[in-house]
Amino acid sequence: MLNLKKNTSFINGQWLAGQANTYPVFNPANAQEVSQVLKCGAEETEHAIVAADHALETWKKTLAAERTQVLKRWGELMLEYRQQLAEILVEEQGKPLAEALGEVVYAASFFEWFAEEAKRNYGDIIPTFKAQTKIMVTKEPVGVVAAITPWNFPLAMVTRKVAPALAAGCTMILKPSEETPLSAFALAVLAEQAGVPAGVFNVVSGNAQEIGATLQHSEKVKKISFTGSTVTGKLLMRQAADTLKKTSFELGGNAPFIVFEDADLEAAVEGAMASKYRNTGQTCVCVNRFYIHEKVYESFVELLTAEVQKLKVGHGFVEGVTQGPLINQAAMAKVQRHIDDALAKGGSIVTGGKAHQLGGLFYEPTIIKHANDKMLVAHEETFGPVAACFSFASDQEAIALANNTQYGLSAYFYTKDLKRTWWVADQLQVGMVGINEGIISTAVAPFGGVKESGFGREGSKYGLDEYQNIKYILLGGLA
Repeated sequence: MLNLKKNTSFINGQWLAGQANTYPVFNPANAQEVSQVLKCGAEETEHAIVAADHALETWKKTLAAERTQVLKRWGELMLEYRQQLAEILVEEQGKPLAEALGEVVYAASFFEWFAEEAKRNYGDIIPTFKAQTKIMVTKEPVGVVAAITPWNFPLAMVTRKVAPALAAGCTMILKPSEETPLSAFALAVLAEQAGVPAGVFNVVSGNAQEIGATLQHSEKVKKISFTGSTVTGKLLMRQAADTLKKTSFELGGNAPFIVFEDADLEAAVEGAMASKYRNTGQTCVCVNRFYIHEKVYESFVELLTAEVQKLKVGHGFVEGVTQGPLINQAAMAKVQRHIDDALAKGGSIVTGGKAHQLGGLFYEPTIIKHANDKMLVAHEETFGPVAACFSFASDQEAIALANNTQYGLSAYFYTKDLKRTWWVADQLQVGMVGINEGIISTAVAPFGGVKESGFGREGSKYGLDEYQNIKYILLGGLA
C-alpha cells in the first residue's frame, strides 16, 4: 500500500530533500496544521523547466498507444487509492468526505477520457490547389506546459490539465495552490507508479511569485494553463505576452439560474441545491444569482429554504455533513460583506446570514430574498453558500438580467417550453448552459467560458487542441 502523503516538490522523478525553508498547510475546518511543506522558488522551478524540456524530446515521440497505457494506469491508480486521496482532500481543503470521494472519481475520469483521445489525434488531407501536390495537416505537441491550479478542486483541476497535455505529447510543470499542495504531491506519487517518465510531470510549490515569474519568463515554457481569478488571469496574460506563450484561462464566474413560470419547481430546487451549495458554494460554475419568475417566486423560495435548512455544516469526516468550511478568513469576510451589502440595499434573510455556531471558517447556508441589481451579489462572485433570489416578469427581462455581467462561464435555467429552451440557450452569453440540470461538468464535454471568464476549453475532444500546434505540409513533385 502506497503512502500518498508527501510534503515536498517533485522534479525530474525525484522528491526534493531538506526542510530548512518550509511553509504550513492548515485544515480550514479546525485551523490545525496538516503539514510543513518544502518552500520552493525560482531555482527549483528552473530545474523543473529544464527537466520538462529534456523529457519532451522522448515523450512527444512516444507512440500514442504507449501514452494511452500510462494515462489509463494513472487513472486506475487514482480509483484504487480513492479513499486515501479523498482523506487528503478533506484535511487540506475541508470538503465533506462524500464530496471528496466524488471529486476523486471525477478527476480520474479525465485520465480515462484523454487516454483514449491520444489515439484519436487525427490530422487531415485537404484537396489541393495545384496539380501533382498533396496538402496534409498534422498536429504536434505545443511543448513544455506550465499549469497553475486553484484550491477548490485540488485534484480535478490538475487532471483536467495534465491528462490532455500528456496525451498530446507535452510535458508539464504544475504549480498547485499553496493552500492545497498535498493533493498534487499525491498525484505525483501515483504518476511514478503509473510509469510516467522522469521530467514529464513535475510539481513545484512554495513562493508563488517566484515560481510564477520563472515559468512566465522562460522561453522553454510554451503554454500557460490557468484556473483562478480574472484579476490574476489578466496579469498572467500580460506576462505571457513577452514570450508569446499559448494560453488558456478558466477565470471567474457569476452564474445565473433562471426559473421560468412553467418550470418543475421541485426539479429546479434539486438542481439549485446541487449547483449552489456544492463545495460550500466554492465552485467556479456555482450559481451566484437566482432569477425567479414573479408568479412562482414565493413557491420556489419556500421550497429552496426547506432544503437548505436540511444541510448539515461541520467537519468533513463527520458522518452526514454536507457543508464544510470556507477556505480562509478572506473568504469569510467576502461572504459577510455581500450579505451586509444586500441587507443595506433592501434584501432580507430567509435563512442563515451569519457565521455558524461552530465558529472558525464555518458559515450558515444562506438565502436572501428581494435581491436587486444594485447589490454586490449581482455583480461580484460570492464564492460562498449564499443564494440571492431576484424576481423577473418576462423572458426578455430574465435574459437582460442574466447577461448583465462581465463574466460568461455558465448559466442554468428551468422550463418545460421547447421553443423557449432554444431561444434562451441562444441568448445567454456564456460558454456552458445547463437546461433543467444543475450539474454540467464532465470530462466528455468542453468546459470554459467567454467574456471575462476566460477562453480555451478543457475536457472533450476540444481539450486536446489546447495543447497542440497545427502544421500544414505541402508535398510537391508527385508527377
